[in-house]
Amino acid sequence: MTLRAYLVDDERLAIERLTRLLEATGRVEIGGATTDPEAALTYLRAHDIDALFLDIQMPGLTGFQLIEKLDRDVPVIFTTAYDRYAIEAFSVNPVDYLLKPIEPDRLAKALDRLDRRSGMGQQGAPGDLPPARDVRALARELARHLSPQRLERIASRVGDKTTLVDVARVTHFFSKDKLTFAVSAGREHVIDVTLVDLEERLDSRRFVRIHRATIVNVAFVQEIYPGIEGVMVRLKDDGKTELSVARDRVRELKERLGI
Repeated sequence: MTLRAYLVDDERLAIERLTRLLEATGRVEIGGATTDPEAALTYLRAHDIDALFLDIQMPGLTGFQLIEKLDRDVPVIFTTAYDRYAIEAFSVNPVDYLLKPIEPDRLAKALDRLDRRSGMGQQGAPGDLPPARDVRALARELARHLSPQRLERIASRVGDKTTLVDVARVTHFFSKDKLTFAVSAGREHVIDVTLVDLEERLDSRRFVRIHRATIVNVAFVQEIYPGIEGVMVRLKDDGKTELSVARDRVRELKERLGI
């Protein structure tokens, strides 16, 4: 059986080397490849593949974040420079991974596991790859443990004055007119950080992107309800702030809230 694969890595040379290794096996058809995680999301939402070979450390959107954003089931093999012992330390059965530089023998074993999973459907055999919906949950777990140190304070500079804002007290972040704001105790603080950068540096257990222009602290969410133009959240602050939730962000928000 020939597996149809898609490759994502921000290093072009890494993609070229993996492509050569996969083609040399005679078992894989390369459906496509990209160095741009956002382009990968667009492709994966429109095309069926048997396996996604995915780098972890990429600028803009990490491999973990890509999996979280993907709304369909795709078997994933991480291609990573992380120490394998760090990944094996998790009590859950991990998705498969290939430690860079990738060795042909290790690649062959990963393909064997994919073949077994494809042959047995979603149930699989002990030790085989878990369903992709479990992969998304695992990606969040891995991201929490392997991501760099999270933000605890953030600086707001206005003229000669610098205010340090405790991130745990921030109810939400939002962007407007090319500026980013952190809201704490009802006050809006201008910060020199983009929402994309914040997503990478904030604790993903506490903060979640609910809109292209908004990141919310789930500890301050009091209520989630249907509004005239879609789902809304009301915050536990003095102003009972209401925020709009994008349709494609509702499921993730509910998961973070445990509902």
